[in-house]
Amino acid sequence: MGEIVFHVPELWLGAAPEKMPRFYRRLSEGLAARGIAQTWVPMDRATLADRIGSDSAFHILNHARHPHPRVLTAGIAYIYPYWHLDPLGIRAFSTITDSVFRPAEVDGDSAQAFFRRLRQRMVGARQSRYPQQQAVEPVPEGSIAVFLQTEGQRSVEETLWLDRWTMLDTCLAAADGRPVVVKPHPRDRDPDTGTGLAARLAAHPNLHLSTANIHDILATADRVVTINSAVGIEALLHRKPVILCGKADFHHICTSARDPQALRAALRATPPRRAFARYIAWYFGTQCLDAGAKDLTDRVLDRLAARGCPL
Repeated sequence: MGEIVFHVPELWLGAAPEKMPRFYRRLSEGLAARGIAQTWVPMDRATLADRIGSDSAFHILNHARHPHPRVLTAGIAYIYPYWHLDPLGIRAFSTITDSVFRPAEVDGDSAQAFFRRLRQRMVGARQSRYPQQQAVEPVPEGSIAVFLQTEGQRSVEETLWLDRWTMLDTCLAAADGRPVVVKPHPRDRDPDTGTGLAARLAAHPNLHLSTANIHDILATADRVVTINSAVGIEALLHRKPVILCGKADFHHICTSARDPQALRAALRATPPRRAFARYIAWYFGTQCLDAGAKDLTDRVLDRLAARGCPL
């Protein structure tokens, strides 16, 4: 049988088993039970190409893109316990981007059940990808909710169509008196963000800066606008229309705005009806891998076989 080489953060290696993400821990156990050889090495992007080119093993990279016939990239797919395992990358770079969503091919009853379970776990528990305050804050009803991102991140810079200020300014211009609620990214420490928001708050009385729980904002919003933040897919759990200002792999039931004119038009148009439950079940249930699923190892081996590496 062949070998799988896992490239993961060095701090995971040699740590207690519970420190390893469940996806990798369960996959390692499943491979061992099947007698499939596995090697774990620290992620080193500088030597990655040489390492892959020097052997005949299959490589699984944690959050590192390196298109190659013997490589798959792994990473959390917005909502735990769902993971990407993809030949091109994760999130905006994944092959899900070009996959075709056909609502009629998704069973409605099972999709509704899947949607309810995930909605209860995230919306019902007021949980998100990043920690949220649990105290309820008032948020204006019927708002255009704009969620900013840390544009210094390479993954955002490479995928945006509109930068954060063009996105926000266009929303303010198209609001026609409606409240616009803006929430900065929780990891944003850029002083320019505060300066830019302060100037706009002074100029626009309908602009509201919020640090409320994401689910409080989503529950009251009329539209959700972001580049390609995870909050976009969380908004689908609220059945809210989402407008994306950047490339995302969950664009299929969102509206894509590649320029300010398209964003203005989307904000003023009646949102189309969307198959929210069927989409969430399709995206997470069929396109991603559940780290807790009994068939996790089998599904991973299927993906390796599809890459020409039957183990």
